[in-house]
Amino acid sequence: MRRRLIQSTLAVVLVVIAVFGVSLVIVETRTISNSAQERVDSEALRLASIVDSRILGAEIVDSEVLRTQVTEDRYAVIRIPGDPVIEVGTKPTGDVIHSTAKGEEGESVTVVEPRSNVTREVGRTLLIIGAVALLAVVAAVLLAVRQANRLASPLTDLAETAERLGSGDPRPRHKRYSVPELDRVADVLDSSAERIARMLTAERRLAADASHQLRTPLTALSMRLEEITLTDDPDTVKEEATIALTQVERLTDVVERLLTNARDPRTGSAVSFDLDEVIQQQLAEWRPAYRSSGRAIVSSGKRHLQAVGTPGAVAQVLAALIENSLMHGGGTVALRTRVTGNQAVVEVTDEGPGVPTDLGARIFERTISGRNSTGIGLAVARDLAEADGGRLEMLQAQPPVFGLFLSRTPPTKRPPADEEEPTVR
Repeated sequence: MRRRLIQSTLAVVLVVIAVFGVSLVIVETRTISNSAQERVDSEALRLASIVDSRILGAEIVDSEVLRTQVTEDRYAVIRIPGDPVIEVGTKPTGDVIHSTAKGEEGESVTVVEPRSNVTREVGRTLLIIGAVALLAVVAAVLLAVRQANRLASPLTDLAETAERLGSGDPRPRHKRYSVPELDRVADVLDSSAERIARMLTAERRLAADASHQLRTPLTALSMRLEEITLTDDPDTVKEEATIALTQVERLTDVVERLLTNARDPRTGSAVSFDLDEVIQQQLAEWRPAYRSSGRAIVSSGKRHLQAVGTPGAVAQVLAALIENSLMHGGGTVALRTRVTGNQAVVEVTDEGPGVPTDLGARIFERTISGRNSTGIGLAVARDLAEADGGRLEMLQAQPPVFGLFLSRTPPTKRPPADEEEPTVR
């Protein structure tokens, strides 16, 4: 591109120089020739007037007297009636310019000048014009190189930016070139880079969330399948298979929920559901793991609460809290339901040391963990809760108490008074 810009600019300059330079040479040549002829005519008239004045004054007219009146590069011939021809100067050879003037006393004066004088003057003029043309060409080349660099360098930068985008480096450069068209291309590339960065971040986030969220359902499913392989009792096999199918349905719900959040975290499928059913399902799922660890998981609080949300998402949030208590907490884990205002609250607490003071509310940030874990679980849990209009908060750090707040709908029938008392299930 640089070469083409330089060549095109140079071609334009050369055409302009050719058109105007040739015209200028022709005009200057004619001007110089006309000026030389006018000088010779003027010289002949001047000599004729001198000869007239000397004849009228009866003075001597000869070559010695007139020698000082004729310049060295000119030759003059004076013819006076009745007198010999007078020659002044050296007669030139070759092409000449001449002029003849008549005096009042009948004499004639002819002045001759070699045309080489005109040729030399024309040559000097051509040299000046050529030098100016050369300077114009040099200036045009320098200007073309500068303009080519001004246009080609940004294009090279833009090509490198596009190549970086193609190689997976979506960092925008935010570099502009003071050329509207190129700046527009740079704007588009930067916008594309930001979109690609967001897409890559979403993909990485989806992969991390999927690996974390699918781990628990897959582990539970594998445990049920192991129970099936270790027993010959048809009833036990049927029961475990039914539980395994439930786990598969939950696994499918987890995958769909992750994909939905990856496309648009604000898109939810909130419905009114029975909070007891979700809690009981989580208790049944996690009780074997707690039993094998020598610990217990219990629930208490207000029953028959109707909440608004996505059952699968709520189950995932509770699973993240229960797993967090299993890995980092201690003692009995308790799930307690209560009502505050128009919200149903599920509190999850354990008897462990709680959240370190230096973490505080940062516990919900990604990659933040008090132990050697991924630091993803609580962050994903909060995202899932907020997707359906709820929220997840840490109500107390030591001992740890996490609260899941969900919008509440009135129950379909009023429960008996004794069922509103705290119970252990």
